[in-house]
Amino acid sequence: MSDNILSVIPTDPHWQPDPGAADRTAAVVAELVPGLTDGFADVQVSWHDAIMIVDCGANLERIGCPRCAGSVDPNWWTELLEIRGDTGLSTLLAHVPCCGAELSIDTLEYEWPCGFARFEIAIWNPGRDWFTGEELTALTAALGRPVRQVMAHI
Repeated sequence: MSDNILSVIPTDPHWQPDPGAADRTAAVVAELVPGLTDGFADVQVSWHDAIMIVDCGANLERIGCPRCAGSVDPNWWTELLEIRGDTGLSTLLAHVPCCGAELSIDTLEYEWPCGFARFEIAIWNPGRDWFTGEELTALTAALGRPVRQVMAHI
């Protein structure tokens, strides 16, 4: 059986909230996710020492390079996930295989968003699609910093 994971992360991959802000944001998530009341969804709040990759799983269709407008080899991304998926990243700088440019991997163009964060609220099997703009505004207010979302299918 496959799972869907809807994640909320700060737009700044280095930033982490205090526990109070995390609790407020998790409470807003609980109001927005119908699967929590019927027992199908699960919310996990995580802080990480290193920047973690918040991957979109099987939803990833393409990665584009902002430098050369070419496509980044998906095998490069898979290898990055295998090497750093569990331990995180000390830097977001990498040499992309398409043109060899060194750039921050959070500037790559992911078709199905991916993200990078030291803090994440992951909702497993939320029973809904993306948060709306209004809902993201409420989540941003609760956390005290701008947020973005990633939807994974694993």
